[in-house]
Amino acid sequence: MADLEIKNLHVSAEDKEILKGLDLEVGRGEVHALMGPNGSGKSTLANSIMGHPSLEVTEGVITFDGDEITEASPDERARAGLFMAFQYPVAVPGVTVAKYLRMIVNARREARGEPEIKLKDFAKTTQEAMEMMDIPRDFSSRYLNDGFSGGEKKRMEMLQMALLKPRIAVLDETDSGLDIDALRTVADGVNR
Repeated sequence: MADLEIKNLHVSAEDKEILKGLDLEVGRGEVHALMGPNGSGKSTLANSIMGHPSLEVTEGVITFDGDEITEASPDERARAGLFMAFQYPVAVPGVTVAKYLRMIVNARREARGEPEIKLKDFAKTTQEAMEMMDIPRDFSSRYLNDGFSGGEKKRMEMLQMALLKPRIAVLDETDSGLDIDALRTVADGVNR
């Protein structure tokens, strides 16, 4: 049985049907690359998997780890172990990187029935992941993605993925807008 299973998925946005009967199965450790022209539904599929509220599933089911999640909230899906890196990550002024990272790590731990991560352990784990993603230490005190370049935003998402260790990661055009050095760093982070 696949970890993520999508059967006959029909999805509409603003009364326009975009996905028309899509089937997909993804198992742990598998890599699936979806290719197609602009407007073919790749980002719609990614956002549907994560439960984006502007999309309407009109038919079909999404199952993750044996549980039907078609109607689950994005938060419930993330806590269950799904992760999405966005094509265009948004800035969150007023929320520091460190505060955000600790919040998402603890939310994932809570979903698994684990206690909150100790500050000392969080600092060590985060620093190791930041070094892996070539993110300067002072980014911890900056507001999330606020004033970040495209490459910095993408590396920040790879940092989140490294800390959360999701069961399934959906990466929506992770390479868009990256120079060659940022692309190499992000690719290394994904591969790790």
